[in-house]
Amino acid sequence: MLPAALHPLAADPAQTRGRRFAEAPAPTRSDFQRDRDRIVHSTAFRRLVYKTQVFLNHEGDLFRTRLTHSLEVAQLGRSIARSLGLNEDLVEAIALAHDLGHTPFGHAGQDALHDCMRAHGGFEHNLQSLRVVDVLEERYPAFDGLNLCFETREGILKHCSRANAQALEADEPHGVGHRFLVGESPSLEAQLCNLADEIAYNAHDVDDGVRSGLITLEQVASVPLFDRFLRLALQAHPGLNGRRLLFESIRLMLSAQVYDVIDATRAAIADSGVDHPQAVRHAGVLVRFSPDMRADSAALKQFLLHNLYRHPQVVATMDSARRVVRDLFALYVAEPPAALTRRDGDSPERAVADYIAGMTDRYAISAHQQHSGQSLFD
Repeated sequence: MLPAALHPLAADPAQTRGRRFAEAPAPTRSDFQRDRDRIVHSTAFRRLVYKTQVFLNHEGDLFRTRLTHSLEVAQLGRSIARSLGLNEDLVEAIALAHDLGHTPFGHAGQDALHDCMRAHGGFEHNLQSLRVVDVLEERYPAFDGLNLCFETREGILKHCSRANAQALEADEPHGVGHRFLVGESPSLEAQLCNLADEIAYNAHDVDDGVRSGLITLEQVASVPLFDRFLRLALQAHPGLNGRRLLFESIRLMLSAQVYDVIDATRAAIADSGVDHPQAVRHAGVLVRFSPDMRADSAALKQFLLHNLYRHPQVVATMDSARRVVRDLFALYVAEPPAALTRRDGDSPERAVADYIAGMTDRYAISAHQQHSGQSLFD
């Protein structure tokens, strides 16, 4: 029976579709709590502290990494889940694991690795995150991976190409790839993590972008969403400036987005008429912004794309990052390192992709410098 605090559409750990390998239940934790704990103790999770969000790790100690980003997504997700009556433990588990498969150097590393793997099945970081928890983690004597619950694994797989979904379906019929083939939605908890991810990176990329000096507070004020809360911050605290003004504006913006999601999602659930967790799959995306907030958020995302992610300094750094990934891939395909593990059924190229994707920024830079004799990052 669901606890009184949970919404009837929330995921119930007592009704989980289970793990790929049967295990006795834990005496003091639900299955979703157990998943969260396994993720936190995984090797891939620890590596996130040295993986790029926007700025490379060596560029400053205070910039976000994949680890701090994942923690912020988990915090936002849990806050919204609590208000909506969704399962906080499942939200937290998905949030903490959603970037486990990310390459070094953020999206530049991912794009470079995908180019290298184009003739060998490609590379998708969401699929790689699932591969990490299903196969690549080596902690337990009875199985590969972390043996997480279906609901956690499904939430981790945020996006998936049709070809990869078909491959997953062949290996696991009606499993985590099935919804991409039939056009279904995942649990409300998984939907929430998708949106919390967007809210988090928009906010912290504004913070890191201004802190870095690549964009200014005045530039961000050209975005209506941010300008609204900048003005509210100044109205409440005349004379406020510098970092305190930036932080207060971001705080107000985050709060408004959280409240908007809560209100819009409650209305969407009520309008849907859905009365059972399984029916959520056929109702479309219910965890959402209001139309106005969706438009405002999209405008902020476009601002960051054109002014931060495509800033000449960021582009130059990412060009070097792509070169590191391409060079290491070619090197390791030709001469596999001793630490590389090739699993049954995997091509040599897939084994190399796994190896490189697991690297931190600084390890990849060091490995490239050792083999090439070149220092691409000063």
